[in-house]
Amino acid sequence: MIKGFKEFILRGNVIDLAVAVVIGAAFTAIVNTMVQGFINPLIGFVFQMGDLSDWNWTVRTLSGGEATFAFGTIVVALINFVAVAAIVYFVFVFPMNRFKQRAAARAGVETGADHTPTLPTEQELLMQIRDLLEKQNGSAAKV
Repeated sequence: MIKGFKEFILRGNVIDLAVAVVIGAAFTAIVNTMVQGFINPLIGFVFQMGDLSDWNWTVRTLSGGEATFAFGTIVVALINFVAVAAIVYFVFVFPMNRFKQRAAARAGVETGADHTPTLPTEQELLMQIRDLLEKQNGSAAKV
């Protein structure tokens, strides 16, 4: 049992995933701080509404109490998500796709829109197999 656990932990992809989670958490903290300290006050200043975190809507309940809807915290969470997603895309995903595309171009491999090598269709593969068999046999009749 311990041997299996050791093999599981020492696999490369588990270590890579652990590193990615730690870096992602630290990166998210940086982006959240930037959004809270710069973007939220900037939006509040532009729209003359103060800090977005304080943007609430309070209604009276039927029993005479109050219910508060904290829309500001939802907007802040959405801004944080979009900021993290944009930074991850432009800092990690986009450069990696460009790198893969350039490496494939240097290797002479044709790539599709998603930067993965384009594979031949079934018909093209069958034609290649037919041609190879004809070359190998030499006497096969052309179709």
